[in-house]
Amino acid sequence: MRFTEFNFHPNLLEGIEASNYENATPVQEQVIPSILAGKDIIASAQTGTGKTAAFLLPVMNQILKNHIDGQVGALIVVPTRELAIQIAQHIEGLSYFTHLSSIAIYGGNDAQNFVAEKKALQMGADIIVCTPGRMIAHLNMGYVNMKGLQFLILDEADRMLDMGFQDDINKIIKGLPVKRQNLLFSATMPGKIRELARKILHEPVEINIAISKPPEKIVQKAFVVYEPQKLPLIKKILKETPYKNALIFCSRKQTVKQLARELKHGGVNVAEIHSDLEQSERESVLGAFTAGRIPVMVATDILSRGIDIDTIDVVINYDVPGDGEDYVHRIGRTARAEADGSAFTLIGEKEHNRFAAIEQLLGKEVEKVEVPKELGKAPVYNPRIRSGSGNRSPQRQFHRGAPKRR
Repeated sequence: MRFTEFNFHPNLLEGIEASNYENATPVQEQVIPSILAGKDIIASAQTGTGKTAAFLLPVMNQILKNHIDGQVGALIVVPTRELAIQIAQHIEGLSYFTHLSSIAIYGGNDAQNFVAEKKALQMGADIIVCTPGRMIAHLNMGYVNMKGLQFLILDEADRMLDMGFQDDINKIIKGLPVKRQNLLFSATMPGKIRELARKILHEPVEINIAISKPPEKIVQKAFVVYEPQKLPLIKKILKETPYKNALIFCSRKQTVKQLARELKHGGVNVAEIHSDLEQSERESVLGAFTAGRIPVMVATDILSRGIDIDTIDVVINYDVPGDGEDYVHRIGRTARAEADGSAFTLIGEKEHNRFAAIEQLLGKEVEKVEVPKELGKAPVYNPRIRSGSGNRSPQRQFHRGAPKRR
């Protein structure tokens, strides 16, 4: 279905054309008509399915049709600063030929940004994208004006609840007018999301886009290793695999810091990104990574959903992520825009069962590559091994070298 078939506002269509959007994705074909019809939505859709445009385009269209000066038209609540910035950039591009105003509100900004946010919340902006914590900071000061709000959008709702934002979301919702259109998007639909949906949605249309599998063009490989083998193996992968941009994911920020430090000691041009960095530092690092000035990035899952860089051709999972969907999000950062990409996962001695669950979600086994002999003997893959049991490595701490042969 072509975007011209949705009867969007002419000025919005100009922005759609300038953004090189032609044919709607499956989630867009299902979501857009329901939003235009005034329905509440609960949609299961992941990053990469086109869901951002699926809610932005009809919301922008309706605000253009029913514009109210000095009022907030739509409030989009997201889990991370990176996603808020990304959505704000989408809005800027799609609304270029319209009079719509928008602002992204998130923590880590300086006082000048806070003043601009306050003005938008008092005087009105057509679309506000925010993180829960920052919005609560403004709400607590008593000047937020949401009387004319037409739309509430919760994006990546499962992620927000996992990050502990449920109370913040409830408080934000209490400050909104009862009569509004509600749109809830979530990659997964656990019980707590269903409960949230029952509280805020009115006779919603339910849309389920099947859990996306990684594109077939992503070459997936895994190494079964002892923990001390991970660092030398990553160095070897980076040395022997051609890439423009390589993104390495770690589950803990402390591991990110340690790994980045060790790679720098090894002569790798690498940067790190995690929640301890100020927003200005994150933006600077991301800019250098995007431009290719820094070819390797080590990051927490903060980047697994909030980054879209076409030149990432290698993704490495330093550790196995907590669930299959996080795995799909992580490796989905590569092979963008019809490009090819490779994804390597290092399966530690406590992570066999976790990776087996990911393979079950994928519906196939990921190729297990033999660990280079110079790194020492490696464990045998055993999906029945659970955390805290099974194979034990000679050393457990973060280590510069491979385990010694015995």
